[in-house]
Amino acid sequence: MIAKRTGRLVVLTAGPAAVCLALGLSCPALAAEGAKAYQIDLAQLNDSGSRGTAMLSIKGNQLTVQIKSEGMVPGQPSAQHLHGSTKGHDFKCPDATDDTNRDGVLSNTEATVDYGDINISLTTSGDTKAASGLAVERMPVADKQGKLSYKRTITVAQDVVDHIKDLHIVQHGIDRNGNGTYDVQGAGKSELDPKLPQEATAPTNCGMVMGASVGSIPVGGIETGGGTPQGAPQSATIPAGAALAVSAAAAGVVFLARRRIASNPVVAQTKGAAA
Repeated sequence: MIAKRTGRLVVLTAGPAAVCLALGLSCPALAAEGAKAYQIDLAQLNDSGSRGTAMLSIKGNQLTVQIKSEGMVPGQPSAQHLHGSTKGHDFKCPDATDDTNRDGVLSNTEATVDYGDINISLTTSGDTKAASGLAVERMPVADKQGKLSYKRTITVAQDVVDHIKDLHIVQHGIDRNGNGTYDVQGAGKSELDPKLPQEATAPTNCGMVMGASVGSIPVGGIETGGGTPQGAPQSATIPAGAALAVSAAAAGVVFLARRRIASNPVVAQTKGAAA
């Protein structure tokens, strides 16, 4: 295993099995060989209690998006998108101060000032164009426990490939009045479409990539939880010390394996006979 520190990042180079073994992980979601992977923490907005983890894995022009989140509105669809810019503009996740009309709800229009327009609509089927941003019939639906799981591979334009670190994930849907559904009694009608409640289009969480590349190995896989406090969403990074610990752990695995062989008389005798 090789640990390379590149500025604020540590890129780990090793076989997936070695990293999983060293860290004691099951690693259910390894990126394809040669892909770039980015893990993102989704932190709550609108005091929704929603949080989660997403992974972007990109190889060539194929982008695989995996999301697991909790604290969503049970049984309700969640519009979700990649927001931001592929033109080099700087966008970020919003916070409560963006509620400019002070009505207690951060609307999508208010938040767009910070997180930018939709670049890709993360639908479950059909097209992923920005125009499908409110195609709720093609968005994932949370289960009865408010948990949501999503995975899809899509073909993206080269500007997305080149600027993947400038994009971030936003999920939408809140339950302002706590009645378990989206309705106009909670926060009125959506400013995006008066046929929809504001609760259906208001952002529930957001997470930024912020350059957390981990090569072809998304350390930690996809884990629900671990969201940062509201207003401070961060993508997963690997401190230099942690990378060194991984290297040491991997070396320790090899060392222990050799010791076990040497100390096991049956294995040792078999090895000697084979020699």
